[in-house]
Amino acid sequence: MAVITIPGRAGIARSIRSNQLFIAWGTGSEEWTGSEKVSEDSTQTSLFREIGRRVVNETYYVVGDDQGTLVTPSGRWRISENPTNQLFVKAQFDYADGNGYTIREYGLFLNTVVQSDLPIGQRYFLPTEIEDFGELLMLENCVPLIRTGNTRHSCSFVVTF
Repeated sequence: MAVITIPGRAGIARSIRSNQLFIAWGTGSEEWTGSEKVSEDSTQTSLFREIGRRVVNETYYVVGDDQGTLVTPSGRWRISENPTNQLFVKAQFDYADGNGYTIREYGLFLNTVVQSDLPIGQRYFLPTEIEDFGELLMLENCVPLIRTGNTRHSCSFVVTF
């Protein structure tokens, strides 16, 4: 059986980084009623109930580093000037984004196509403003997070290829 090499994985990360990426969030399945995190399903192709998505505003190649300045739920990371097989992505949701919703799921999407008649510079999109949702690259479920209009929400992940 053939394997994907580490340089090949870095090439995949470089290819993905060259695209416009979006982090979407949603309220999860109607069956999710508790305060627990629900396990992810790698066969999912979309969020259960997406409420919106924001253009990723930071992407970096990273390596794990206990002293790193980038912090995610999966650890600390240091930015690498050279392509690696690990890609840090971050979106900064604004105060009004998702206001009043309970967030239970996040997804990283590539190849999203938004409607062409939207204002130039728009960075947050409702599902009704999207022509093609693209491919769900990464999925993470979380404990319920109630969104309020007096907080900004930062969402960051490291995806390993």
